[in-house]
Amino acid sequence: MRYAVLGTGDVGRALAGKLVELGHEVCLGSRTKDNAAAVEWADGAGPGASHGTFADAAAFGEVVVNAVGGRVALDVLRSAGEDHLDGKVLLDVSNPMAFEEGEMRLSPVESDSVGEQIQRAFPQARVVKSLNTVNCHLMVDPARVPGEHQIFVSGDDESAKEQVTGLLGEFGWPVHRVVDLGGIRTARAVEMYLPLWLSLFQGIGHPEFNVEVRRAR
Repeated sequence: MRYAVLGTGDVGRALAGKLVELGHEVCLGSRTKDNAAAVEWADGAGPGASHGTFADAAAFGEVVVNAVGGRVALDVLRSAGEDHLDGKVLLDVSNPMAFEEGEMRLSPVESDSVGEQIQRAFPQARVVKSLNTVNCHLMVDPARVPGEHQIFVSGDDESAKEQVTGLLGEFGWPVHRVVDLGGIRTARAVEMYLPLWLSLFQGIGHPEFNVEVRRAR
């Protein structure tokens, strides 16, 4: 598969690197064609790795991964070009957070989500929310944490969720550990999980942890 990964931060590079390792072709997108982090990544990632603008990457990818911050996601996707997103699976791994006066804030929260905003803005894209509840290293290597911990998917398009579930399987998340929460509206729940994640991070002292949902028999 050809993947566009939008964003050159830790999350974008982790996802892009794993995809190349798995044998996929990846274009890492950024605001400028000569972005230093993107150039360095592409030079070191090996065959199948390339870089370009957000629009270059989105045009290249059969699947588009939004790995930029939730508060800038819509602007980035607009610069990628609606025609480059139409009909494609768009995996959104972002969180709508910012730090203001030393405190973490979410926007939107409760009555909306970044996942829903993306789906409304790009109605022909097949948006799936996933992976935003774990650290970027766990996204692509869940075995770093032992046990049957889980990842979540949200989206209105069932076939898109099936495709993303397959990708999660390539990353090491077996299908029985992928919890389908329902439509894209449920992205609100996983985005609002972030304050709890940060509290756990502060208490545990490192980001390599996850939750496990236990069901009564």
